[in-house]
Amino acid sequence: MYRKKMSSSIFRKVPHKAVTLLGMSGSGKTTLASRLPRHHWFHYSGDYRIGTRYMDEPILDNVKREAMKVPFLADLLRSDSIYLCHNITINNLTPIASFLGMIGNPALGGLSVAEFKRRQDLHRAAEIKAMQDVRDFMAKAQDTYGYPHFINDAGGSLCELDEPSVLERLAEDTLILYLKPSQAMLGQIMERSLRDPKPMYYQNGFLDRVLPEYLAEQKLASSDEIVPDDFFRWMFPRLVEHRLPRYQAIADDYGVVLEADQIDHIRGEDDFIELICEALGS
Repeated sequence: MYRKKMSSSIFRKVPHKAVTLLGMSGSGKTTLASRLPRHHWFHYSGDYRIGTRYMDEPILDNVKREAMKVPFLADLLRSDSIYLCHNITINNLTPIASFLGMIGNPALGGLSVAEFKRRQDLHRAAEIKAMQDVRDFMAKAQDTYGYPHFINDAGGSLCELDEPSVLERLAEDTLILYLKPSQAMLGQIMERSLRDPKPMYYQNGFLDRVLPEYLAEQKLASSDEIVPDDFFRWMFPRLVEHRLPRYQAIADDYGVVLEADQIDHIRGEDDFIELICEALGS
């Protein structure tokens, strides 16, 4: 395992460094990756791979389904006069979130529980495949493109997969770095998510636990009565509470912890490596 055979002195000397960034959305994973020199570090985005490789067709099918509700666009699509495509980038993952959707009243854009779970299952399968692709991309980054180092910018839902083989493989090939948020950062993540709710992936088991609680608390007869954004705002703090011990357990078993606040002090590769070495110890 990468972590078990690694110390700070060894890590400094490794000619081809490989790390996986683990943590909540908003903890600074993509920001950190963007601060490393692009000619030295191959930036692999798990979410980008999910959206452009494994969920490309479902995402576009959903967009076309909505477009077909507009007669003007429907005629153009049927006659192959126009085509639709997404513009997913590392910094723009909105098409993935739009596809995942939220549970709730269909008149408010909500999905049924069955449809929501179907889309969640598609995302889970895609995320597993995207993480399994890391090994091949590491080889491609070095052999084809000549990058000496590799950074796997994993999605915040990596802790939700409950797929030990995925974590074991990542831990074998990369050093897993958990960007642990401070209470202040957690507050900022919460505030941002509650102000602007966005669909996201989480386990069906978690949903099965919290949804009946929400329906009972709000005195709603079914999920079709839910206001999607309201449920998200109620659910998200519970999701954070659900995820934090999972991230920590992964770090304990496979990696090391970096305080996410320290990312603000990273200005380049040397700062990053020094921070990792401090976490690794002697």
